[in-house]
Amino acid sequence: MSEPFDQKKAAILSEIDITSSDNPDASPKGTIDELCIPIIKLINSHKDMFTTSSCSGRISVFVEGSKKAKTKKLASKTEEPDTTITSGVSERNQGETNDNFKIGAKGEGGHWLFVTHDDSKLDNWWKDKNINFENNSSKIQDLNLSTRYVLFKFEPLILHVKTRDFESASKLYTTAMNCGFRESGIGVNNIVAIRISIRLDIPIAYLETKENGDDEGRIVSLVTEDYLGLITKLGYDRFQENRKKLNHLYDEIEQHLIHAKEEPKKESKDERRERKRMEGLARRESVRKLKEQQKILQALKLANGCDANVKENDNNGKHQDEKSEI
Repeated sequence: MSEPFDQKKAAILSEIDITSSDNPDASPKGTIDELCIPIIKLINSHKDMFTTSSCSGRISVFVEGSKKAKTKKLASKTEEPDTTITSGVSERNQGETNDNFKIGAKGEGGHWLFVTHDDSKLDNWWKDKNINFENNSSKIQDLNLSTRYVLFKFEPLILHVKTRDFESASKLYTTAMNCGFRESGIGVNNIVAIRISIRLDIPIAYLETKENGDDEGRIVSLVTEDYLGLITKLGYDRFQENRKKLNHLYDEIEQHLIHAKEEPKKESKDERRERKRMEGLARRESVRKLKEQQKILQALKLANGCDANVKENDNNGKHQDEKSEI
């Protein structure tokens, strides 16, 4: 019966084999990034490793979701809310805790305005996104914790690899770190996360809201088109660096993990002592057998010598008899 690790690996590999645009996986994209396929196949060829998730790197423009946090109503002994604990909160938020907003909200309306894993699709990506470019310096002062920002992001390569044991995890982690993936780490169940710190995360616009707080949906830029072109160029440069790092990682894994020669296991003091004892016993047994063989050979020589003397005496006797007859 195969081990749980081997069973899990077989299941993952079978899922990878059938994943396609017609049969998507659970990721937002639905398929494996083309740039990741070679290194995924390489890692999965190792008997002690398999990939569990991957992203080759992408640029995305993300619209934050609602930042209103779920609040707890405060119990009050009177009909009026206790305004002494709502300092700094508007009247319409009285009766709630001060933790009314969350930073970097992804849910509740958060969505991608643009996303690509292909650097050839970056040119003028904003042209068809209905972004309003206007002089808004006065409006910037009105932005607050509830403002939903539009963020330009570059997110580099990330790989998650399940390993059979901590020794295998350590080897992969060390290889990744030596390739410059300084954000890598070993998590629970010997899963290695391979990451690099060449991210970009820049606010470029915000969503206007009506006075009642409902989103109007109009995207207002905080920067000029020239600045969008600049940060897009920075994102393109990071795509190139990301690809270079990915290729380097592939080569190092292939050389040091896939085709590496098995290093002799370093023995402990107890193991060395036991090895020496067994070698001594083996030598003693070899000497004993050699002595026994020598004794047997000596006995055979003595026996053969006696037989030769008897035959010689017989021959001499016959010769004397022949002479006397003559």
